[in-house]
Amino acid sequence: MRLLLPLLLAIALPLHAQKGGKTKPLIKLTEVEVATKEVVYKTTPQGELKLHVFSPKGDVQAAVLRPCAVFFFGGGWKSGSYLQFVPQAEYLASRGIIAISADYRILNVHKTTPDKAVEDAKSAIRWVRGHATELGIDPTKIIAGGGSAGGHLAACTALVSAYDAESDDKSISAKPNAMVLFNPAMNIATLFKQRATGEGPMKLEMAEAITPNNFLTKDTPPAILFFGTADKLKAGGDEYITLAKALGLRAEMWSAADMPHGFFNKEPWIQVTAKKMDEFLTSLGYLGGGPTLKLPENAPSLKHEN
Repeated sequence: MRLLLPLLLAIALPLHAQKGGKTKPLIKLTEVEVATKEVVYKTTPQGELKLHVFSPKGDVQAAVLRPCAVFFFGGGWKSGSYLQFVPQAEYLASRGIIAISADYRILNVHKTTPDKAVEDAKSAIRWVRGHATELGIDPTKIIAGGGSAGGHLAACTALVSAYDAESDDKSISAKPNAMVLFNPAMNIATLFKQRATGEGPMKLEMAEAITPNNFLTKDTPPAILFFGTADKLKAGGDEYITLAKALGLRAEMWSAADMPHGFFNKEPWIQVTAKKMDEFLTSLGYLGGGPTLKLPENAPSLKHEN
């Protein structure tokens, strides 16, 4: 079975982001020890899906409900693993946020198409919000984040109304309160039209239904986007910023000069983007104080594009 978005399917992830748990993340953004656990949030015909939860150490019965960030890995809905966002999740947990890196169905493992990935991402946000009290989470401060296809899924939880799981409690909103998007695919329909070959299960109707840029409203949550200027997906990000500004939404883009798709996975950019993510969440009142991570010496800067 083949999908019809070769550009996204060809995205290369670092080795530690592809092995499905066989290796450990290579980059540490914090030396602070955090608590970890796994919970099953969904059982599908293709198997169980887990949330990998990172919490401040010793915070199981915290009196104060904390913001929560849910990350979705990249890989063109075809490959990848939750390990990709363990560095960011550990760092946010060290700063006092409950951070989660989520499983979802992918082509290489589950033989599924992007609509199922969208469904799973929405299920994940609903599960987190529905279990907020037991997790110590403030249900009004849920952040959806991710990279590439995972960034697309995070945006879909905020914007796309199609593809809700039959098993989901629809009375619980799948819409996050903020978004942190690393080189997300924001205009699937345009990519489809440019590259579709007429083969495979993806149809234009599905591509249109899962294009986040088609569905912005005045209720769209605040967002920060990161792109390399050499990334072809940046055009979709530029379009999102234009649409958001026209609606008066909080949306900002930070770019890395001459960097390709997936730049944020590597040093020094993983530190640089994590620091900017921290500053964005602080500006929303989700974090206090300043970033605690240290940038590498002579680290490059991101450009604020809007």
